[in-house]
Amino acid sequence: MTMEESIKKWRLILGKSAEEAAGIDLSEEMQGMDDVLDALYDSDQEGNLGSSSPNVNRWLGDIRKYFPDKVVQVMQNDALDRLGLHQILTEPELLKTIEPDIHLVATLLTLKKIIPARTKDTARMVVGKLVKKIERQLKNPMREAIMGSIHRAKRNRRPTLKEIDWNKTIRVNMKHYQQDIKAIIPETLIGYGRRGQALKKVILLMDQSGSMASSVVYASILAAVMASLKSLKTHLVVFDTAVVDLTPELADPVSVLFGTQLGGGTDICQALQFVQPLIQRPTDTILVLVSDLFEGGNKGELLKTAASIQRSGAEFITLLALSDQGKPVYDRTMAERFAALQIPTFACTPEKFPDLMAAAIKGEDLKQVI
Repeated sequence: MTMEESIKKWRLILGKSAEEAAGIDLSEEMQGMDDVLDALYDSDQEGNLGSSSPNVNRWLGDIRKYFPDKVVQVMQNDALDRLGLHQILTEPELLKTIEPDIHLVATLLTLKKIIPARTKDTARMVVGKLVKKIERQLKNPMREAIMGSIHRAKRNRRPTLKEIDWNKTIRVNMKHYQQDIKAIIPETLIGYGRRGQALKKVILLMDQSGSMASSVVYASILAAVMASLKSLKTHLVVFDTAVVDLTPELADPVSVLFGTQLGGGTDICQALQFVQPLIQRPTDTILVLVSDLFEGGNKGELLKTAASIQRSGAEFITLLALSDQGKPVYDRTMAERFAALQIPTFACTPEKFPDLMAAAIKGEDLKQVI
């Protein structure tokens, strides 16, 4: 270790007050390390798990970015004590009394590995409570929007004889009734379409870095709702620097959420390459990437992969956030490059998501939705 490296490490240990005295310039990475250390060890602010503390979730993700696992475990435990979270996580009876919100659940999922065994069942119960609440709010709007769009999209204008919907065909062609022969000459045939088959495949590709905590919760629940619709074939894939397919768990959104691993790095390119083989019929596939686009891998290769998927004919959408937190934090340069590839790139609230999916299924301009 050089003298300069040693001085900078001591600067991190001593905190920001040492910087003015020593006149040390930290690199971007070390500045990030300093910020997360300062938030925990040099801040007088009391933390809480309510809706006013989304920064707790971001911090829990950031420490994974800068420190090895053993150090992360120590800092998480320190956070439980210093930020006032420990009592809530270790007392099942206290946890039961809390009305869960999106930030509490995101924090529980981030800390799931260090939650005491006697509290884990209660933690699942709290997560399940929020899941049911969000499902009640979004399940019917999602079903109505998607099923309505599917019924319109699946009309077959060139049906075989067995596929003709005679009632609709007659109504559409009443104006062509021929009085002299007392018959309708149909100019337009309406068919039932492909019954019993999934009309669209939806792939929800979810960035599970710490900054995306709220989006992970909403995306998991919405994916479970879509998976319950027989006319859609829904996949849920989550990623950080690794990729995990959670599709088999979609029948139980609580299990899906506990299968995520909030925090860590981000390799979007690897995730896109993982789901590319799932796009077998591009024109019948909708790929929704939920990510702030802060790529930790090869940015050039990411853009090449994204362009390849877009050119295939699949409907490729990027959501910079799927949350109700307002203006998201994201990589503006990468977002602009995605937009230049004709990939719709924007943030979306959970309430708007059903209309977004309906528009995508019908092939409408998504700008009208947002």
